[in-house]
Amino acid sequence: MADKAKGKGAHDVSAGKPTMADVADYAGVSTMTVSRALKKDGRVSEDTRKRILQAVDKLGYVLDQAAGSLSSRRTGFVAALVPSINNSNFSDTARGITDALENSGLQLLLGYTDYSTEKEEKLIQSMLQRRPEGIILTGGSHTPQARRMLEKSGIPVVETWEIPEDPIDHVVGFSNSEVMADLVRALAGRGYRKFGYIGGTTARDTRGSLRRAGFLKAVDELGLGPGRVISFGVPPISIEQGAQAVVSMLERWPDTEVVLCVSDLSAFGALMECQRRGMKVPGDIAIAGFGDYEISAFCHPRITTVNVDCYGIGKLAAGRLLQAINGGGVAGDELTLTSYKVILRESA
Repeated sequence: MADKAKGKGAHDVSAGKPTMADVADYAGVSTMTVSRALKKDGRVSEDTRKRILQAVDKLGYVLDQAAGSLSSRRTGFVAALVPSINNSNFSDTARGITDALENSGLQLLLGYTDYSTEKEEKLIQSMLQRRPEGIILTGGSHTPQARRMLEKSGIPVVETWEIPEDPIDHVVGFSNSEVMADLVRALAGRGYRKFGYIGGTTARDTRGSLRRAGFLKAVDELGLGPGRVISFGVPPISIEQGAQAVVSMLERWPDTEVVLCVSDLSAFGALMECQRRGMKVPGDIAIAGFGDYEISAFCHPRITTVNVDCYGIGKLAAGRLLQAINGGGVAGDELTLTSYKVILRESA
């Protein structure tokens, strides 16, 4: 079938979810050609396919794989993306989502991004093709294309675990920067003055980057001198990397009094390494983590940390999503702040 000659960009999709007709209009082809191109039909030339894919990217269009088989707009599931499925904090968040959905008639489709916005983009596209009734995301940093797809999806979106500067829709979370700053203030109140911080080498984990920023801000505001930062490994930072990082910290700044870690796992690694070296914790050096993992409450000494109510984040996010799906009249950009608590234990 020959392509139709249409005016590129003539169709205005700014007000709603883009359709295949919008893509065809933008690319100057027929809807049949768009359908064939997206299904990788060999009858579409490579130049035409590239032009169509450019239109798809520009408009944030997502192929609706369910459209031909479903007469109802209800699909019976919601989607959620977490950075990792072997991290107990995000597992707790997923459990909170599942529990909140228990009596709603909706099922959860879960994906993990491995802390990669590029992988998140692919997962968002894949999820949206299956037409979920809503989607929950971890974090507020996304690729431009992922954001376009979400904004044009026509379904409720809930961003969690942080407070984005420019939310897509609903937000359920806390300020990672402020929580870490509160931990610094609490430890300064115990008399510590020479602070170190262990985190990842990249901004791949945006929550980790925000915690580092909060650490540096609080140390500066308290007049405790420049914060000592060791960046070690690609997020998420492991127990082994925490052990290696504390060695680097002490080699560079041997008079460091307290080390704050991006998570309890890296804090546990740092704690074990110090003990292997015959250092007393907190006698020779103090250590604190973030996240209140189960391991932090049962090691010796128990690790000072912050509990951010991971389960509650999931439950509140799913509740917000259900309100939006059922027309509960929730404001599109309303923020739900979640609770947190600094837990001072024996390690600091």
